[in-house]
Amino acid sequence: MIHFQHALDAWGTPDFERVLKEEIARLDPALLPLQQGLTVGSHVLDGPVGATIIHVHEDEGVIHAKVGIFYSSIIAGCSCADDPTPINENTEYCEVRFDIDRKTGMASVTLLAEG
Repeated sequence: MIHFQHALDAWGTPDFERVLKEEIARLDPALLPLQQGLTVGSHVLDGPVGATIIHVHEDEGVIHAKVGIFYSSIIAGCSCADDPTPINENTEYCEVRFDIDRKTGMASVTLLAEG
């Protein structure tokens, strides 16, 4: 469950985007559709996510925020002792839309298609 109370409190102020980015960075990555957004790796790494706010608007009591998410992945090998595959981290990026209820601050997240 995603709850953006601080971002909701900052809605309509110059601090909104900064506060929303901070709240996204504190989210449990398991709440985001990161695995579905992979383009390079095969497994999302536990670790921090970064966010960039692309566009925000409100309609009918819902704040819609299109956000770019930066995170890391690996290409998982067979984990055999003689597996020559190096374990390198890959930088991943996907775009999502957060729909934030203006009354409660509860949010849903949707992975946006590329292109």
